[in-house]
Amino acid sequence: MANQSHAANMTQGSIWKLMVRFAIPIFLGNLFQQFYNVADTFIVGNVLGTEAMAAVGSSGNLIFMLIGFFQGVFVGAGVVVSRFWGARDHENVSIAVHTSVAFAIVAGLVLTLVGVLLTPTILDWMHTPADVLPNSIEYFRVYFGGVIFAVLYNAVNGIFQAVGDSRHPLYFLIISAMLNVALDLLFVGVLGMGVGGAAFATVISQAVSAFLGLRKLMKATESYRLIPRKIRFNGRMLQKVLYIGIPSGLQNAVIALANVVVQTNINDFGALAQAGCGAYSKIEGFGFLPITSFTLALTTFIGQNLGAQEYERAKKGARFGLIACVSIAEAIGLAIYAFIPALIAMFIQSGDAAQVQEVIRLGTMHARIMTPFYFLLALSNAMAAVLRGAGRSIVPMIVMLCCWCVFRVTYITIAVPIWPELTTISWAYPITWGLSSIIFLIYYNVVDWVHAYGRSKPRKMA
Repeated sequence: MANQSHAANMTQGSIWKLMVRFAIPIFLGNLFQQFYNVADTFIVGNVLGTEAMAAVGSSGNLIFMLIGFFQGVFVGAGVVVSRFWGARDHENVSIAVHTSVAFAIVAGLVLTLVGVLLTPTILDWMHTPADVLPNSIEYFRVYFGGVIFAVLYNAVNGIFQAVGDSRHPLYFLIISAMLNVALDLLFVGVLGMGVGGAAFATVISQAVSAFLGLRKLMKATESYRLIPRKIRFNGRMLQKVLYIGIPSGLQNAVIALANVVVQTNINDFGALAQAGCGAYSKIEGFGFLPITSFTLALTTFIGQNLGAQEYERAKKGARFGLIACVSIAEAIGLAIYAFIPALIAMFIQSGDAAQVQEVIRLGTMHARIMTPFYFLLALSNAMAAVLRGAGRSIVPMIVMLCCWCVFRVTYITIAVPIWPELTTISWAYPITWGLSSIIFLIYYNVVDWVHAYGRSKPRKMA
């Protein structure tokens, strides 16, 4: 396997077979990646109790707010690489790869500094309960001390997926996730290192996955091979990457910021609500993995086919991806709705029995408002993936900025003082999913997103 390439040409062959074959390894890889967070939450909740679980369980929105921007930029890098790969422009594939890795190194260092310095301020702004705050600060500072590895892995993963190789990231994540679980058990269960031990386990596991990905890129035999001495910024290529990546990054950041505002309001209901909603967020992360996988497949498929000027094939692929995402998401949402009490109970079994039951009750109430509307969440994400693949990432940025950030925060600000219930917060999600889906459907059916992309053909980089 050392030098075997799994890069794929998605401009020829059965559309549904290519997309499913590409999406399955992404799904499995994302499944293992979820173990990074879930292993922390599960082991911490069972060994250290409710307060420690709340500290780890509420980490997702804050972490994504701080690294989401850079993840979005790497989506832009992946679109650029997939476009040149589809056009068989191997010189520019190489330039895009080395520019992306250079950006990842700089971004990782900046994010480490910002995360470590600002963690207490951000957690205080989020109204983190006093009994949870010390554990939260410890967890986040350790995590951001090694966040450069997460940033590097996201860059490498985006490169592999852009050329149609979704298998090697899967191999790396299997190894990394198994290591994460083993280190969680060692650091938290055996050595008694607390939530800091859980964070160290995650950082070490991410470092291993980043190292394996970089090593494989350096051993590649095709144009996406990484040569360390060539890692540098190419001005024109960086401009192309940022043109697509900055809107995606801003979209991620502002949505995460809105979710931090939501989390802040959840925190006001206390540690039990924080723990229950945090446990559900982990379950939702697992449940939505098939949709995440299909949307990544959609972006790569659209990018490669429009790069090759296969316009009708791109439109057929978009239709298949949209239908698949919506259908799978609703089936998953209904399944979670039915089994959510038992699923939440898996995450918290230590501590006072009455507290455990209240955590389960609050988490279940939160989940059963949201899960019936997963089809709307899937539709918005799939539409955004199609448009990003077409190089029109500014459109989903604007739609989601308005719906998932401005409208969601406005709703929370107005509604919660009037109806001060946890369910009021829960409804913020399906309402804004529905609004964005309506706007995306109108845009998709009115605007010629396919040929507008085609009028801007890849050019040789200096």
